[in-house]
Amino acid sequence: MAVRLVITLIVLVLLGGALYGFNSFRAKAIADFFANNKPPPTPVSLAEATVQSVPKYLTAIGTLVAARQVTVAPEVAGRVMQIPFESGASVKTGDPLVQMNDSTEQADQLAQRAQARLAELNLERYRDLRRSQATPQSNVDQYQAQLDEINANMKRTQALIGQKLIKAPFDGELGIRQINVGDYVTAGATIVTLTDLKSLYVNFSLPEQAFPKLSIGQKVLLNADPLPGRDFEATISTIEPQVSADTRAVKVQATLDNRERALRPGMFANVRVVLPPQPNTLTVPETAIDYTVYGDSVFVAVTEKTPDGKEQLVVQRHPVKVGDRTQNRVEIRDGLKPGDRVIVSGQLKLSNGAAITVSDSKALTAPSSLPQN
Repeated sequence: MAVRLVITLIVLVLLGGALYGFNSFRAKAIADFFANNKPPPTPVSLAEATVQSVPKYLTAIGTLVAARQVTVAPEVAGRVMQIPFESGASVKTGDPLVQMNDSTEQADQLAQRAQARLAELNLERYRDLRRSQATPQSNVDQYQAQLDEINANMKRTQALIGQKLIKAPFDGELGIRQINVGDYVTAGATIVTLTDLKSLYVNFSLPEQAFPKLSIGQKVLLNADPLPGRDFEATISTIEPQVSADTRAVKVQATLDNRERALRPGMFANVRVVLPPQPNTLTVPETAIDYTVYGDSVFVAVTEKTPDGKEQLVVQRHPVKVGDRTQNRVEIRDGLKPGDRVIVSGQLKLSNGAAITVSDSKALTAPSSLPQN
């Protein structure tokens, strides 16, 4: 019985040792397999961190408004007789736009001219009588006052006639006509809009901290969504002398030469007030930055030696502190040094320490620099 028990224990020990040896062999074989079957290097594109002079701006959202724009409206009521313009036409200062019915005023003016001639004759006759002492001075004064009153009425009638011929107050482009011949319009009724497109204002606001950086004549660059990729130049013409108590912002107005008629009043504009450039600034392409909730970082390519003594490129993730963005590049304030080679495409497949190979393909192109259809 004791012999049988010993034999059983020996068999169990042998089986346990065999199982342990098999598991150890399998684990080593698996480790050797993965050690000798590393994934191939990931193809990436590289770019160097370079030092350059970086333009600086104060950015804002502005609105374009016309330097001169008016809603053409009559000063007096009346019926429209003629409309010598078409919607959208260009007009010059003084061009007639609307002729209202002025027949009554024209008739009044003829009657007043006849009265004025008679008053002049009577006044001259009494002046002759006064010279011969045949009439008192009061009669001369009476007819002089009568002539003055008639002349005043004539001027009033002439003013009414002028009000019923509506003219363009300045050069510009007309909008859509709001009336037709035969319409009876009241004073102040909208006839058409007139806009001078040769010069525009861009109105925008900046935080109060920007006030010391602003000056009259300062250059402003702006672009509008309907014309992507194109910058227009304006000049600051007015700075509000006080800061808004509600928003703590200062209102600014810049003047823009728009003789090409490329922009229109009412458009939104992305505004950049030009500041002195910042020299000796470290920058990298914008596609190199990996933006995450844990912070911004870049992959930097470094050379390491493999166990067999060969050199190989691998990546190291570097946290960075970024600054302003301009011309598809990002300012790096901390985390890199000049000459560091950063990954600008292929980052999605990378992890810290991954092997890489430099691809011949071009780096990713920033969306803002892609050609527009």
